[in-house]
Amino acid sequence: MIRSRVSGSDIRAPRNKGRWFCPETVVAGLLFASDLAALVLAWKLGLQLNRFYAPLPPDLAAWYWWGLPSVFWLFAAGLLFLIAVSGLYYPRGYWKNYLRLAKVLSLGYLLALAIGYFYDPKVDLPRSLFFGAWGLSVVFAVVLRLAVSLAFKVWTLRRPIRAFLVAPPERQEYLRSLLGQRSNYKIVGRAIATMANEPETLTEILNCQAQEVIVEGLPPDHLASRLYWQLRQHGIALRLIPSSLETLYRRGTPEIVAALPTLRVDMTYLHGWEYRLKRYLDVILALLGIVVLAPLFVGVAIAIKLTSPGPVFFRQERVGLHGQVFQMWKFRTMRADAPQLQAQLEAQNESADGILFKLKNDPRRTPLGRFLRKTSIDELPQLFNVLWGDMSLVGPRPLPLRDVARFHSWHHIRHQVLPGITGLWQISGRSQISNFDEAARLDLYYIDNWSLNLDLEILVETVRIVLFGRGAY
Repeated sequence: MIRSRVSGSDIRAPRNKGRWFCPETVVAGLLFASDLAALVLAWKLGLQLNRFYAPLPPDLAAWYWWGLPSVFWLFAAGLLFLIAVSGLYYPRGYWKNYLRLAKVLSLGYLLALAIGYFYDPKVDLPRSLFFGAWGLSVVFAVVLRLAVSLAFKVWTLRRPIRAFLVAPPERQEYLRSLLGQRSNYKIVGRAIATMANEPETLTEILNCQAQEVIVEGLPPDHLASRLYWQLRQHGIALRLIPSSLETLYRRGTPEIVAALPTLRVDMTYLHGWEYRLKRYLDVILALLGIVVLAPLFVGVAIAIKLTSPGPVFFRQERVGLHGQVFQMWKFRTMRADAPQLQAQLEAQNESADGILFKLKNDPRRTPLGRFLRKTSIDELPQLFNVLWGDMSLVGPRPLPLRDVARFHSWHHIRHQVLPGITGLWQISGRSQISNFDEAARLDLYYIDNWSLNLDLEILVETVRIVLFGRGAY
């Protein structure tokens, strides 16, 4: 056997045993259980529907367990294996990619159909069972995974994360304060960026028992990959903060072209259909929301009329797609003369750069209005804006003319996409964001990384934030 003389010197070489029990393994177990539960529910319901049609062939039901035939358990094992090799149980990977999950499930059913045909064309599942179980499996799996995602997010936010901060000296206090106010990170140690790859820094990180290292502003001659592999050997996550406005938040495939490392960004297979599907979902979900919430609409309208003089709805001109102005609808949460009083309150504006107008204790707000804003119920009439095509469920938040007039030139990039009721800005701090540059960068991230799956993640996170009332006033 030939042994390398430099054994162990490679930065990728493991130096400690992996952690078997950690939050990631718990999530993987929950995801596996939710997928199995989805398949069981889908087939249970499919078998109930199928009893009115063709019976199940005896060759496919050699034995039963939990009321399900043997063919199901063999199929479920193969399907769960296919989901696992697709990376959908890796918590820091694709596990929130709901569309990918639907594709993998569909691929599994199609493979089973092909294998069954070539094995024995005369023995196959009844079509009513096969197609019913297929559709129900996709629906149940996505819904249950959305529920797991929401529960995991709530759990992680209740669990403090010990973090070590690596940044330039002039940025450390700002980042420490920012992370402390808006997240569950607890900074347990710090080092300047120029010392990121020094042995002393790694020793300090280990002594602080940090779970994650947050890095900003590494010098150009310092490789983040070196720090990443050192931390990985000890089971510590690395989080990089882009520090340049010019950084493109793009999805890409690493490739070497003419001896140059590049990121190739390809169009998706769905191309324009993914956006069309987004619009169809906007209309369907908006209609469903209006129908389901109709009693709440009536109750809020009556409450507004009984508690303060003025109209039920507040309509305001907002800037939307390509700078076009439209009327955005909300439930009225302020006095009827609130727009006229705003000029008198400009001097009290709490926004750091003055672009947005924000007052935590706005004297114009009615008592009922405070509740409506805290619960975000005042935003619900924008479902009608979604139906009319002025807005989407998810997108950059449309702003009043007053705010847009104060924009810097690069801020207008956000107007290249349809505005939304909720977006990354709303789930990343909402009213806690005092500098509009921060919100604009989130909008740029959304535009550059948009996918239908990202919209689903934002909607799930919005539900969590609305339920807990975080960051709204």
